[in-house]
Amino acid sequence: MLECGTTNPETAPIARIPSTRFDPRRIYTVLLGVPLIYAAIRYLPPPAFTALAVLAGGIALMEFYRMTLAPPHDKILGGIGLLGFAVLTGGAYRSEVIVPILLVSLLVLLSVPLVMRIPLTQLITQSALALFGIVYLGLTLSYVVWIRLLPQGEWLIFGLLLLTWAADTGAYLVGTLCGRHPLAPRISPKKTMEGLAGGLFGAMIAAFLARWWFLPDWSSMDCVVVSALLTGAGLWGDLAESAIKRSAGVKDSGGVLPGHGGMLDRLDSLLFAAPAFYYYVTLIGRVGSPA
Repeated sequence: MLECGTTNPETAPIARIPSTRFDPRRIYTVLLGVPLIYAAIRYLPPPAFTALAVLAGGIALMEFYRMTLAPPHDKILGGIGLLGFAVLTGGAYRSEVIVPILLVSLLVLLSVPLVMRIPLTQLITQSALALFGIVYLGLTLSYVVWIRLLPQGEWLIFGLLLLTWAADTGAYLVGTLCGRHPLAPRISPKKTMEGLAGGLFGAMIAAFLARWWFLPDWSSMDCVVVSALLTGAGLWGDLAESAIKRSAGVKDSGGVLPGHGGMLDRLDSLLFAAPAFYYYVTLIGRVGSPA
């Protein structure tokens, strides 16, 4: 996350940005989670990997609904949304099912008032939020499933995650150490231009490492373009989720990952980076193969 430290208003004509105290639980969660994620991607067949994507996305979707849907009908609409999400993401093997699933979800969500006493003044907004959650998480995570189905898809998933996480880590470290110029102060005051540069640098290091390690088909230009593409897309996803949290008045989407907030907080960059990465590797033809 593009976080930054404080600045001196006497030496620079910019606003003071509060520093963030480091939480050691971030390290513990990474040390435990990375080996599990590696094993799941490397050794599980695509259907099992899809099931894990549905599980992670379902947790993130529940966090989204807790932030946005109003009681007392939030559980009903949220349940319908979770079902639509699971069917959409789990059925991503066949892209032709996406439109019918979204259509059925829309019809069901708009039909809820026929059997429930939902205030009509909340009908459109609540139904729209429930459907938006399906699209926001279900459609975007479908691209992760599609990437896994490509030739040598497990290596491409590794590349996607490595670059996305490297961009986040580089942005966090550089922004914390020397962040001075706010990037999007209205949405996320702690993100800075310096953090963005650090994220791009981190992604480039990860791209060339991936090329040397398991994606030898990539050229130097691929590494540069993919780094810029995923850094920009990941930042956009991060800002989009920050805007959602700010509108809901919460700091984190949840607390399922100690030191990292909620599942949605961890998936936010990936949600936008996965479609960008998928279209790059399929349109350019860089599906790669292990060394």
